[in-house]
Amino acid sequence: MITPAQEASLPETTAPALAIPAGVLDVVESPAPIPIPELRITCDDCAAACCKLEVVCLTETGVPRHFTTRDDWGAVVMERLDDGWCAALDRDSLLCRIYDRRPLLCREFEMGGPDCLAEREAAWHNS
Repeated sequence: MITPAQEASLPETTAPALAIPAGVLDVVESPAPIPIPELRITCDDCAAACCKLEVVCLTETGVPRHFTTRDDWGAVVMERLDDGWCAALDRDSLLCRIYDRRPLLCREFEMGGPDCLAEREAAWHNS
């Protein structure tokens, strides 16, 4: 470590420690960035992991009544069948049969968002 007294006794220099001729760095090119494939998640090719979640029908979106039930506290919820999946889920295609009339919570569940990814991860580990 250099003390302030030692630093004061050092000769002053104006030349840089490393001299690089002008223009040398102009010809050095950065490597092209490696393209990272975009992870595209859509409801059309998903394992419907979110369709096992409890969904409360907070607003009127046109959900047919035969797909709903009341929970223990009296709230209207999407009915789930004995296998735990939403009653509106088509078991063959794993697509929602009432997608255009799905509950608000389903509409706000961000496709590819943190909750979606967490549910997909949990479903993957539980299968």
